[in-house]
Amino acid sequence: MKFGVSTFLTDQGIAPAALGRAAEERGFDSLFIAEHTHIPVDRRTPYPRGGELPEMYYRTLDPFVALASVASVTERLLLGTGIALVAQRDPLVTAKEVASLDLVSGGRAVFGVGVGWNKEEMANHGTDPRTRGRLVDERLRAIRELWTREKAEFHGEFVDFDPVYSWPKPVRRPHPPIYVGGGEGAFHRVAALGDAWLANSVSPAELGPQIERLRSLADRDVPVTVYAVPPDPEVVERYAPLGVERALFYLPTVPEAETLAHLDRFAEVAGRFR
Repeated sequence: MKFGVSTFLTDQGIAPAALGRAAEERGFDSLFIAEHTHIPVDRRTPYPRGGELPEMYYRTLDPFVALASVASVTERLLLGTGIALVAQRDPLVTAKEVASLDLVSGGRAVFGVGVGWNKEEMANHGTDPRTRGRLVDERLRAIRELWTREKAEFHGEFVDFDPVYSWPKPVRRPHPPIYVGGGEGAFHRVAALGDAWLANSVSPAELGPQIERLRSLADRDVPVTVYAVPPDPEVVERYAPLGVERALFYLPTVPEAETLAHLDRFAEVAGRFR
């Protein structure tokens, strides 16, 4: 099992380059960062975890700018969005951003994607929350066309463009891996459009049966990365027999000194399983 780090990068926590260097120095294989373009003041959608929405949601850095900064100071670290809110993203722009990150990093981009939960946020992008699932599926298909064809075109319900040139193409072939986030409701998307499932904080007891159902639906051995795994050796040990490819420790958004202390603890736990 591989180990990575998932976090919210903001203007109040550790800088992206410093975090990237520290993660790679400690032997982590990947860094996944979250995305929110903004938070509406009059938000009515409840926070999925309950209670008040943490401040980090209001202050996230652009994921591709931040990951490009990480790419410039690292050599091996996989650079993932965890997750990019595709329901709020233009597919032509997003295809270029991911491909550009993959190019400047030497093929290390991972496109972690999701539908999103904040209805007012996505509505500000012109997205109807009621059709966001179909919209995301279509945009992902269009992005794959832009990555893999010299003259790409797409004609759908939400995305429509005649043949276009879109460069650069990704370094990774056929394209950077698409890690689909979400629960069982996203399994059809994983099966049809994903290279892996990004499971969000699912306990080992729940995860085993879910992986079986996903792989049965997809009719293939879908790799699984678990987001926000606690740095508890007993918990981590229970993931290993399930065939989990990667565990992502959740890193709080705190200043650099505190961040490094958390990373040291994560590295200590990961070291027991390497």
